This record gives sequence, C-alpha cells and structure tokens, in this order.
Amino acid sequence: MPNYRIIVDLSDRRLYLLDSDIVVRAFPVGIGTMLTQTPTGDYTIINKQVNPGGPYGAMWMGLSRPHYGIHGTNDPASIGTEVSHGCIRMFNNDVLQLASLVPIGTRVTIRP
Repeated sequence: MPNYRIIVDLSDRRLYLLDSDIVVRAFPVGIGTMLTQTPTGDYTIINKQVNPGGPYGAMWMGLSRPHYGIHGTNDPASIGTEVSHGCIRMFNNDVLQLASLVPIGTRVTIRP
C-alpha cells in the first residue's frame, strides 16, 4: 500500500507526489502572488469536492489551513505563474489524477 505525501516547492512551482521518499509524479502548479502568498508549512488534506464550481476547476482538496487548498482551474494559462490568492492551482486533469491517488489525511508540505 502506498505511503503518499505531497511536497509543493514554491520556488520551482511544482507539486511532487512522493511514495515514502520516492517522487512518483511531478506536476506544474500556479501559486499565490506576492501580496497573497501561498503559506509555507505542514498541512493535511481535510476534504475533497468534485466540481466545486467557479475558479476551482474540476476538484477542490481543502488543506488543514482554513481557506487554502489544492484545486483545478478554469484558467489553464495561469499554471506556472504567481496568480492565486494563496491556493495551489493545477491543471484539471492533473488535480483529478492526484485526487484519485491521495486519501484525506495525506500530508502536504509547502516549502519556499
């Protein structure tokens, strides 16, 4: 059984899915702007919602820090940029793939 955890590296704007300590997938992400930065630290995924509507694309995965999450987008051109209000933004296909792999309770580390 996999032992998944997620590392979001803000400096290279990528989300890494690890099984134990081995990177099994890497995805490009959009991150917070200078004024609304993505918070660094250790969190967990506390909920998931398919098709949450609006700018959140095909999937929302809420983090243990209120009002922050990993989600899809209705603006694919924003991936790889500093554009969000602090959330981690992914391509819809990528976030659906990630959500299908990681259970609620998965650790998420966001590093500068």
